[in-house]
Formats: sequence, structure tokens, C-alpha cells
Amino acid sequence: MKNIVYNIGYFFSEARTLLKIDLLPNMLSIISIGLIFFILALVLSGWDIMNFTIDIIEREAEINVYYKEGLSHEDISKLMDSIKSIEGVGAVEMVDEEESYSRMKDILGDEAHILELFEDNPFSPFIEVKINISESESILNRLHELENIDYIRDNKSVIDRLKDIVSVFKIIGLLAVAAVGVSTLMVVSHIIRQGIYNNRDEINTLKLLGAPQIFIDFPFLLEGLFLTLIGGFIASTMIFILLNYGYGQVEMAIPFIPLPSADSVIREVVMFIIVTSGILGIVGSLLGVANQGDN
Repeated sequence: MKNIVYNIGYFFSEARTLLKIDLLPNMLSIISIGLIFFILALVLSGWDIMNFTIDIIEREAEINVYYKEGLSHEDISKLMDSIKSIEGVGAVEMVDEEESYSRMKDILGDEAHILELFEDNPFSPFIEVKINISESESILNRLHELENIDYIRDNKSVIDRLKDIVSVFKIIGLLAVAAVGVSTLMVVSHIIRQGIYNNRDEINTLKLLGAPQIFIDFPFLLEGLFLTLIGGFIASTMIFILLNYGYGQVEMAIPFIPLPSADSVIREVVMFIIVTSGILGIVGSLLGVANQGDN
């Protein structure tokens, strides 16, 4: 270890020389690795954003309870108290016809003029119930047991579909990580073995002079590390630009969609990409020098 630290300047100089000797293949390898890591960064970003969105939707999950027509204020109040007593239920609020009409008008936006075609308000009052989505099944079962409830509208099917999408993203993410790992290891190990083969005369000379194996291998390890780190940096730069641009477009087009902070997503993804690229660079280099004696 002391010799490695003492000769660190030499190792960096040799690694730089190795990169320059096969400059074109190394540049193409860096671009390939950068694109591979960029695809991984896209998958991880989508995974992170989808998880955040579903968490927000789950926390803000609500159902609309429509009661039978003709109920007195006292009966409606009793019904609301019964709903509040159900475990997993949060806030319970009354939404009258006017507020229901106003909400739909806000949702329709520029198309709200369609509502003017109705002579009377077509919307019915309902009870808005905030719920814990993890207990939605038991809550719905309890609600169906209450009297004076005519219809219950819930968003569980939408949330279930979103969860299915996240599950697909997780599978794609795991496959992407595996694919990136295997492809990066193959590229790096091939580059290292090719470098060893091209420099076999110098390596044999160092061996005859009594140079230890770690002294011979270390520049190649640094070369592989540089290849993946530069590729990871390229991918990080691309995902930084894309997410900042994409966030701006989404916030302009669909401002009501809950999104995590762009900075937090970028920070997590970039950190993962840089750490992963460093690990894969070292492992790929080790694989490349493993069979050096056969060259």
C-alpha cells in the first residue's frame, strides 16, 4: 500500500497514456457507457417520480359518498358522524350542489361553457371522505353497511393501476440495472484486456525487472475506472438537462400533478449513477487483468 501511494503519480500518468494510445476505441467506449447509464438514469428517474406521485395520491386519497335524496340535515349529520367513527377515516366534509358545480367548472377549464347548457344544476351534494388507502377495503365494507347511502365513488381502481405501473417500472429498473452491469463489465474488461495485449512487451519487461503484479495492474485499473466515471458523468449531465427541461414543460402543461423536487430526483439518480459507474469500473478492470498471465 505504501508503494502504491508513493507511485500514485506514476500510475495516473500511465493510465492517462493508456487512454491516449487507444483514444478512438476508448472514446467510443465512453460514449457507449454514457448512453447505457443514461438509459438507466431515465428508468430510475421514472421509478422515483412514480413512487412519489403514488405516495401523494395515497395520502390525499378520498371517496365521495352520495346519500339518498330527501334526508334531513339531522340525518345527514348523523351519517357524517357514523362515517367519522370508521377506523382509517380522516376528515369528513359536506360538499353542496354549488361547490360541486364550481369544482367541475374548475376541472373543465376552457370547456366549462358546456355546463351552461343545463338549465338546472346537474350535480348532487355529497360527503367527501379522506381515507387511509391501505384500509380502503375495510372502510368501503363498513360504509356499505350504513343506512341512507345511495352510492360510493372511490378512486381505488386508479390507484391500483398506478401501483401496477410502478411494479412494472420496478421490474424494468431491475432488468436495466442487470443489463447495465453486464454490458459495462463486458466493455471495460474487453478494453483492459486489449490494452494489456497491446502493451504485452512493456509488461513482460516490467516482470523481468521484478515489478510486483499490483504495480503492473494498477494503471489498467485506473483506466477502467476513468472510462466508467467519465461515462457516468456524461449520463449525469444528460439526465440533469433532461429533467430540468422536462419538469418545466410538465409544470406548464399540467400544473396540478404532484411531482417530487427536481433537485432531489437529480441528486439521488446522479449519486447512484456515479457510485455504480465507479464500482463497475473497478470490477470490470479486475476482470480484465484477471487473465493477464494468459496473454
